[in-house]
Amino acid sequence: MEPARRGGAKELRLHIVTWNVGTASPPPDVTGLLQLNSLGPAMDMYVIGLQEVNSRITNFLSDLAFDDPWSIFFMTVLSPLGYIKLSSVRMQGLLLLIFVKHVHLPFIRDIHTQYTRTGLYGYWGNKGGVTVRMSLYGHTVCFINCHLPAHMENTEQRLDDFEKILEMQFEEENIPSTLAHDILFWFGDLNFRIADFGIHFVRESINNRRYNLLWEKDQLNMAKKKEAFLQEFIEGPLQFKPTYKFDLYSDVYDTREQKSLFWFNEKKRKPAWTDRILWRVKNLCQHTSKESNLSGEEQTISVTLNNYISHMNYGISDHKPVTGTFGLEMKPLLSIPSVTLSPEGEWSAEHDVLISYSAVHEFPSSAWDWIGLFKVTFKHVNDYVTYAWVKDDEISSNSDSKQVYMSAEEIPDMGGEFVLCYYSNNMQSIVGISQPFQIQPNRTLIEKDLAQEEISWMQKTDNLESHNEF
Repeated sequence: MEPARRGGAKELRLHIVTWNVGTASPPPDVTGLLQLNSLGPAMDMYVIGLQEVNSRITNFLSDLAFDDPWSIFFMTVLSPLGYIKLSSVRMQGLLLLIFVKHVHLPFIRDIHTQYTRTGLYGYWGNKGGVTVRMSLYGHTVCFINCHLPAHMENTEQRLDDFEKILEMQFEEENIPSTLAHDILFWFGDLNFRIADFGIHFVRESINNRRYNLLWEKDQLNMAKKKEAFLQEFIEGPLQFKPTYKFDLYSDVYDTREQKSLFWFNEKKRKPAWTDRILWRVKNLCQHTSKESNLSGEEQTISVTLNNYISHMNYGISDHKPVTGTFGLEMKPLLSIPSVTLSPEGEWSAEHDVLISYSAVHEFPSSAWDWIGLFKVTFKHVNDYVTYAWVKDDEISSNSDSKQVYMSAEEIPDMGGEFVLCYYSNNMQSIVGISQPFQIQPNRTLIEKDLAQEEISWMQKTDNLESHNEF
């Protein structure tokens, strides 16, 4: 579905998930978590931040060589719906995944990832942040998934670690600093607790749904009033139960006494809103309600929070996942794909096929650019069926367009629905995608298979008749 247009602006629907999964495997179903049955328009982008993904050495080494189970799980869910994994970054148990609808691929540039260790004085990655940044329709957007230090008394350490994560620099040149991005989303298991109030008052307030009584003693709310670097971050109202700490597979708060090294047991954990989603818009008006409208012609981008909830029916860990659904309204600074491409004529594996493409005048082409043939349900940029080098496999060229060929041997015999994508080596991203098209099955192969099946059937019949005569 195309994003909505309002006076030349685009509105993109963004769904952010944060979930401390406690080393568990993926659940059977995430329809509710991803709002796949929502009656509204489909999401344009999913941003999924996980903490405490299983990072034991055997699992981690396997995940370095292959995609981890959580990435595979979400790709399996989202790729049939027309989403591609745009980018991912992992640091031990921290994982950040970004999925986007195909239609937006040509307008997303300069994708870069980074991570910042803050555990064990910066030498260990069990705590810290993982970051993905990009240019989206010409606007810079950055996503940070964090896991900050635990325990009530470590508020200052949490703030210090987040400041360090914000100061992180990308390795590539000419990439703005984290706070210089037009939009910055900050989420994760931030581990802020509810100070001062006793566990019985906290639980009674929760049971009576009087969450507002607890807001003033939430450590993050308290810090936002004092710390200048936090004051530009916006968060929706905490109108859901604190998301930590629950008994597994239940909506009951921590009932187990924690065994101590001493003769007595530790107290049960006090519930807390540890799992949060915040955002910051640089030098622009910010909107936090559904009714907000663009104010003034000078505004080129705005963020609207449509939904901020927890999901109580997931119980694989002692945290409940939290999601935020946003509307990003922007005036596109980039509205024409760098490359347009399409298949020539009818495609099948019976003959070589042609691709026609054209690029905008300023496009920085490279000998390492390639065009990939993908199934319409492709999962990521390397999930191609085959590809052609745009220079080596070029057969004609003029000022308007160029043609590239693919050998019949590379075309799938069984046919199906496919798309073509142009990958730019200089931009390290897909800069053009075709409309879906059909590849016809290889009739010669099908006829051969039918003939072979007929021969096999005749042989079975002859054998049966011989057996009966005997």
